[in-house]
Amino acid sequence: MKQYLIALVSGILFGLGLGISQMIDRNRVLGFLDVKGVWDPTLLFVLGGAVGVTIIAFRFVLKLPHPLFSDKFYLPKTQDIDLPLVIGAAIFGIGWGISGYCPGPGIAALVLGIWNPVLFLAAMLVGSLAQKSFSSATQARSQAKTYSDSQR
Repeated sequence: MKQYLIALVSGILFGLGLGISQMIDRNRVLGFLDVKGVWDPTLLFVLGGAVGVTIIAFRFVLKLPHPLFSDKFYLPKTQDIDLPLVIGAAIFGIGWGISGYCPGPGIAALVLGIWNPVLFLAAMLVGSLAQKSFSSATQARSQAKTYSDSQR
């Protein structure tokens, strides 16, 4: 139950921060991405604030034997930059640049009562399902090839 409460409080803080910093306004994000037009640097301060807090907090938190509400830390085990990461990052960037939303602000922007975030989230769901289907098919082909190779 504590994990759900922590997730709820974290989500509220995240959404509140996005709202106060106006990052749920897609025009702010698009203004940041438009470096050749009328550039809006406000997103840089939000990102810088997040990175700064994380750098400081992780120095203390990672010295603990485990997180307060879990038995272990869940940190990436690899730092490999592979083709799926590069392709996924490019697709994410294209979607972000076209819509002005990424998942967090897209969800938080639902409070605005406009259709853009609703349509964005519906399209994001379709994209996520397509990726899952593609990943499953690719994995099945890979397993079939491995099995076929082992039978030779």
